[in-house]
Formats: sequence, C-alpha cells, structure tokens
Amino acid sequence: MRLDSPPPTEPVPDAAEVVRRTAVADALLVADQAEAAAASDRVRPDVAAELTVIAEAAALQAEQLGGEYDSGLGDIVAERSGASPSATTPEHTPRAVLTSLRDAATRTRAAADQAQVGPLGRLLGSISAAQTRYAQDLARVTGARGPVLPPTEIPEPTEFSAEPSEAERAPATPASAEEGPTAVPTGLSAEELSALVLAEDTAAYALEVRAAQADGEVRTRAYDRARLHRARAQAWAVVADVEETDQDPRRVAYAVPGPDTATPDLARGLEDGLAQNYATLVGVAEPGTRAVLVALLTDSTLAGAQWGAPAVPFPGLPERA
Repeated sequence: MRLDSPPPTEPVPDAAEVVRRTAVADALLVADQAEAAAASDRVRPDVAAELTVIAEAAALQAEQLGGEYDSGLGDIVAERSGASPSATTPEHTPRAVLTSLRDAATRTRAAADQAQVGPLGRLLGSISAAQTRYAQDLARVTGARGPVLPPTEIPEPTEFSAEPSEAERAPATPASAEEGPTAVPTGLSAEELSALVLAEDTAAYALEVRAAQADGEVRTRAYDRARLHRARAQAWAVVADVEETDQDPRRVAYAVPGPDTATPDLARGLEDGLAQNYATLVGVAEPGTRAVLVALLTDSTLAGAQWGAPAVPFPGLPERA
C-alpha cells in the first residue's frame, strides 16, 4: 500500500525574515511605481528625471536587502489552494510614488529600530534615511507635502534606561507606522559615545568658524547648524556621563580646513561623517533603543542635501557607495 506524502507548504519566516521581506516589498513597489510614472507623457521632464533616480535607487536597495524570496513552491501552493493573483493594481503617478516613499520610510525606520540583527538594522536605517531624502526631493519638484521627519531630540538618561525593556526587545512589526517615545541607546561602549561627542563638537566648532567668516544665507545656515551640533555634543556627553569630567573629549578648538575648502564642501563632509557615525552605531545599539540614532542619521542626510550633497541609495554606508 502506498501512502501519499503531505502537500508542500511555504516555510514560515522568522521575525528577521518578515522585516526583510517587508522592506524588499516596499522598495520594489517604489521602484515599479517610479519607473512607470517616469515613462508617462503627462509628467514634466524634471519630475521624470527625479522619478528615474528614485526607481534606480529603490531597485538597488531591494537587491542589497537580498531581493524577493522564492521557495519554488509558489505555483504549487497556489494551484492546490485555488488562489488567484491579486487584482489590485498600484497607481503609477508621482503622487502615488511619494505616498509609497513616505510609508516605506516610516516602516523601514521602525524596523531598523527593532531589528534583532545589528547589520540588518544598520542597512534598514540607511535605506529609511534615503527614502526620506528621496521623498523630500520628489515633494519639492512636484509641490506636494513632504515626509514627516522623525524626532531627533536626544533623550536624557534615567536610572531605568540601562537596559531595554521586554517591550523594546519585542520583534519588529513592519506594518506599524507609529513611533513611540525615544529610548536612550544601550549597548554602546564608552569609547563609541565619546567619539560621537567629539564628532558633534568638531562639526559645531568648524561651522562656527565658517559662520564668522561668511555672510548672508551661508552665515545663517552655518550658525544655526553649529548651534544644533553643539547642543547634541552636550546631550551625548550627558548620556555618556562624561560631562565636566576628565573623560570629556571636547576641546577648546579644532583644526578647520582653510579657505581652499568652500563652506558648502566642508559642511557636506561634516554631515556625511556624522551620518556614517550614526549608521555605525545603529548596527551596534540594542534593538528597541536605536530610534534616535536612525533619526539623526536621517537628519544628517537631509542636512547634507541642504548643502548640495547628491542623493545616494545608502547614506552613511560608504562600503555600499
């Protein structure tokens, strides 16, 4: 007597795979929508050019995330279950692309905070920063509403912030777009926090010097950004518990490039360096405590854009440039 084997079933993905697949699906949706929208005769040339850049970047992001998972059982399972392809067709317009980018950035940012694997969290954080930048660029050329930016306030440490809570350690829920209160990053060494304090303080000093030497819009922008970096250096010094101690790495003055380096070039380099610092720490910090690091990675990316930095698919990740 011959017994039939049970029908094949799709493997059940773990939490990390769910996060990865969701990010891939978001990126591929943006790529498909942007490519189709760019080909429309009703789209202005400048908008079409931006959409083409977005489509290429999103496709590359999906590839670096590992692409779509295919177990090889899809057709078999669909045939046995009688399932039919979805009749839903995504809209292919610049406004639809912008909506998809905004939604993807929010989901990917939340996933970066909660991902249990540090390197995946780092990659997701970079992609969410890029999606926010592309959404902002597309909103500008289309005159639409831009993305909602994540809060960048560095939380003050408390006696209860040494370890993430059980809720903070819970696996990510990619479909959720809500962002709760920001936790103090944990899992970072004293050396890593000290380096961050120094990087923020160095950027503040350099921009203060350039603000004093400039005038007009450059002066205002450099001065405002310098104040922000100075405040962040102070906040991270409090988190690191080195304020007014011998371990405080901040100095009275730092070396600043000479006039051969234009202020926009200097500022772009500073913001890119900070983006790399924050991206690195996203990959090190404990799950559930990365939100402010991802937000500051995004902030540095957008600040670089204001100084003329081109959009890239993986901000803060020089190895993927």
